[in-house]
Amino acid sequence: MNNTLLKGLAVLELLSRSDRPLSLTQIGRELSMVKSNVHRLMQALVETHFVVKDEENGAYAPSIKLWELGSAVLAKLDLRRHAQHQMEALMNLTGESVHLSVLDGTEVVYVHKVESDNPVRAYSQIGGRAPAYCVATGKAQLAYCGTSLIVEANRHLKAFTTRTITDPEQFQREMKKVREQGFALNRAEWRDDVWGIAAPVMDARGSVIAAVGISGPSGRFRKSVLGVWTQAVVATANDVSHSLGGHQPSRSALSRIRFGPR
Repeated sequence: MNNTLLKGLAVLELLSRSDRPLSLTQIGRELSMVKSNVHRLMQALVETHFVVKDEENGAYAPSIKLWELGSAVLAKLDLRRHAQHQMEALMNLTGESVHLSVLDGTEVVYVHKVESDNPVRAYSQIGGRAPAYCVATGKAQLAYCGTSLIVEANRHLKAFTTRTITDPEQFQREMKKVREQGFALNRAEWRDDVWGIAAPVMDARGSVIAAVGISGPSGRFRKSVLGVWTQAVVATANDVSHSLGGHQPSRSALSRIRFGPR
């Protein structure tokens, strides 16, 4: 495999995930590369317009070209196209933002979103990431992805709120519950006062390829509506699965879950 290409891709990923432009020294330190090698890579990336350089301070940042390429890829994803209509219907029914995410290791990446019309809503962005073990769309996928990935997630359990599951045995029980129910809940485990409900999307082989879910302020996730909302989320995931030639796992045992703030 081309080592220079791999280093160039690593630089692009680092810059894309950084919240500020980075200097040659910072890039070299983060990627364990010597400064001269970093300099040559940055020259090539600037010349091909993947990176821009601030001439005043010498720092580098990703260019709009990366966004253009990413947007072109997202626009071609069949998954988003197949899910669009169902996601819009789910947002209209619940009034909450609807997310479509895919699993990348032990994180989820949000690949599509239908924004709620409510003035107060859960913040997220397409291309954003979150720990899979503490968001509903992540749990809905992890539960069906085999023991090894769940074990890997167990190794990284970290508290983001007072409700985040950080005990491996409790997380194992949570995964079992998700498989039995066919859906996952996030009770303010990633962000304070933000709840979520999600269900997995299956392909024709019966493998989980994504999850669709809703999220919003916990105050709106009342016991009086959660049963209907959960059924709607599961039905939406089921419809998306069918449109892709797949099928859902066992139907949800909605009566077995405890709704409402604890």
